Amino acid sequence: MNVKTMEGLVGARTNLNVMNTPMRVYKDARRRGDLRVMERAMEYAGDFADKAREYEEKADIGMEEEAKEVREKIKAEFEEAIEKRQEERKEQTEQVQEQRQEELHTDTVEISEEGNLLFQDTLLPSHRDGDAKGKDSKPQNARMTGPLVSGGTIDVGI
Repeated sequence: MNVKTMEGLVGARTNLNVMNTPMRVYKDARRRGDLRVMERAMEYAGDFADKAREYEEKADIGMEEEAKEVREKIKAEFEEAIEKRQEERKEQTEQVQEQRQEELHTDTVEISEEGNLLFQDTLLPSHRDGDAKGKDSKPQNARMTGPLVSGGTIDVGI
C-alpha cells in the first residue's frame, strides 16, 4: 500500500473520529440553548471535516498512484511473458529444424551385381531362376537409403 494512501486513510478516519467530540458539545449546547458554544463547536467540527476531506483527497491521489504502479507492473510482467514465449517458440522452431536436418542426412549405398546376386540367392528365392515375365536373371544395380544413425532401420529399394 502506498504511503500517501495510508496517510490519507488514517488521517481522514482520525479527523472523523475527533469530529465526534465537537458534535457532542454542539448537541449539549443546543439542549441548553447556548448559541455561542453551538457556533464554536460547529467551527471545530467544520475544521475537522475539512481536514478529513484533505486527507481523503490525499488517499485518492495515493490510490491512483498505486493503481498506476500496479498497471505498469502488470504491463511489464505481460511483456516479459511475451518475450519468454517468443524465446520458447524460437528454441522450439530451432529444435524442429535440427530434427528435420537430422532426418535429411541419409547415406546412399549402391550394391554391385555380385552383391545383388547374393541378395537374390539368399533373401529372394522366387527370383533365383529369373523374373516371371521372362526377363533374364542378370541383376541390375540396386540402391539402398537409410538414416545415418547406427542400429536404425534401412529402407531398401530395388
